[in-house]
Amino acid sequence: MGVLRRYFGYEHFRGFQREVIEHVLGGGDALVIMPTGGGKSLCFQIPSLLRPGVGVVISPLIALMQDQVGALRQNGIRAAFINSSLSGWEVMQVVNEAQSGALDLLYMAPERILLDSSLDLLSRIPVVLFAIDEAHCVSQWGHDFRPHYLGLNVLAERFPNVPRLALTATADPPTRSEIIARLKLEGARQFIAGFDRPNIRYRVTIKDNPKKQLQTFLEQEHRGDSGIVYCLSRARVDEMARWMVAQGFPALPYHAGLDNETRRRHQERFIFENGTIMVATVAFGMGIDKPDVRFVAHLDLPKSLEAYYQETGRAGRDGLHADAFLTYGLEDVVLLRQLIEGSQAEERIKKIEHRKLESMIGFCETSHCRRRVLLGYFGDNHPHSCNNCDTCLTPVTTWDGLVVAQKALSCVFRTGQRFGAVHLIDVLTGKANEKVLKFGHDKISTFGIGKELTTNEWRSVFRQLVAGNYLEVDLEGHGGLRLCEASRPVLRGEQPVFFRTDVILPKKARKGSKPANTERARSLASHTSQQEGLWEALRSMRLELAKEQNVPPYVIFHDATLHEIVAAMPTTLDELGRIHGVGTRKLKNHGERVLQIVSAYRS
Repeated sequence: MGVLRRYFGYEHFRGFQREVIEHVLGGGDALVIMPTGGGKSLCFQIPSLLRPGVGVVISPLIALMQDQVGALRQNGIRAAFINSSLSGWEVMQVVNEAQSGALDLLYMAPERILLDSSLDLLSRIPVVLFAIDEAHCVSQWGHDFRPHYLGLNVLAERFPNVPRLALTATADPPTRSEIIARLKLEGARQFIAGFDRPNIRYRVTIKDNPKKQLQTFLEQEHRGDSGIVYCLSRARVDEMARWMVAQGFPALPYHAGLDNETRRRHQERFIFENGTIMVATVAFGMGIDKPDVRFVAHLDLPKSLEAYYQETGRAGRDGLHADAFLTYGLEDVVLLRQLIEGSQAEERIKKIEHRKLESMIGFCETSHCRRRVLLGYFGDNHPHSCNNCDTCLTPVTTWDGLVVAQKALSCVFRTGQRFGAVHLIDVLTGKANEKVLKFGHDKISTFGIGKELTTNEWRSVFRQLVAGNYLEVDLEGHGGLRLCEASRPVLRGEQPVFFRTDVILPKKARKGSKPANTERARSLASHTSQQEGLWEALRSMRLELAKEQNVPPYVIFHDATLHEIVAAMPTTLDELGRIHGVGTRKLKNHGERVLQIVSAYRS
């Protein structure tokens, strides 16, 4: 407990952190699954401090290593990394520190640690543990597969007496089994925490001009906040970034098609600056330690709930309120199913990917609590409504859609089972346009029988029929819709069909509404103007210190710590030292300056 207080500024362990630490200190292996922001790092950092020797951490990204090492050094912990960003001389310096006992923690990438020279180095120093972070990367059908992770089983062979921890925030039961098998952790104790991130509000809206929907979301709720916007393709990332800049948002693109220097520069700006928005493919984000990401927006449907959970988990790592915003439409379902079928993967993998996509679609279409659906996918029970997702805050209504479904399915049949939803809707609503006339579909029995619904309502019907597997998409052709086995009982009236009533966000902000800074609006709503002034002064101090030391502002103090200082208004170093996140080193380095600022705002 003394180490926890002295180095990290925390009074108590969370969840089963203490159990994991004691298990590892006793020489045991472990699989640790804990939600993002739940404190996984402490499970290997504290044992590395308590045992003589070096804790070796395998981390997949250079930015993550640099981030964590910078934060550890701020806390007075002897940490370093070896990766491609270092010169040969700098690598030798770190090697010498490790061999001389001057390091507590050493971070390395999986491809680096598998080199013969690295394995030889590790055999010459007292390694107290191996921590394999982001362990889901070992799963070949997972969302973040990294081939080099497959070679990490060599650690069990070369260092059989050194405890190994595999850690991740995202692993369904099949992925857990694969982690255990591939990393040779059959005898490891499993520590599986709940997957819930209660501070994240989940929201899914039907696509209806996604650019404007995103603009409304940002202007009404997140003007001035840092966030991530995910798109499926590189071209869409570039387009959205340009458009967002034109709308006055500080947006940057990030994808694998950009050169390394541009990606590095954009990632650095996102980490170091307040209020920057990263528009990215899924190439961005794993290992990003920035705690004050206030929103994650998906403008295209993720391929699986694992990917969605991992990506939305990059918001609100500080425990303060954050939003997960997703726009979703029929075109997403069609495209992703085509991508799966068009891939070179073997049929077994394709079936798994289709099942994962179906679970993702089910999450989008549910009329129940989204958190319950999401957590249930990972085998985690959430028995009550969460009151922090759109379906809980604005309950979804459903309607009996059997007759409408029969009309839609009949229209698919009458037109030859080869047309997409746009043409089918034109037929149902009686639009005698050029295409309808060309194929003679103005003469069939389903022409004009669906005028009771609007075009948008019919789009919703077809989307939900596809999502519910009452219609299939022709993945080998041009994406036309066709009947399937589940269509028959509906057409015969033997299978009831209920549709959810779609709720689409307004395209424009309400008249007279002002852009809101979510963090201030929600976290400081009850504060006086005096406290708001203190909050801004502390943030300015933090930014100044961060620039002086060339580290991200949150490495100095998290927002949550600053909020506690504002609420507590400490008058002495002892009082400040009891604030969550203020360890001995930070108290020594920054304590007097913080107290001076607080004193200036005390009435």
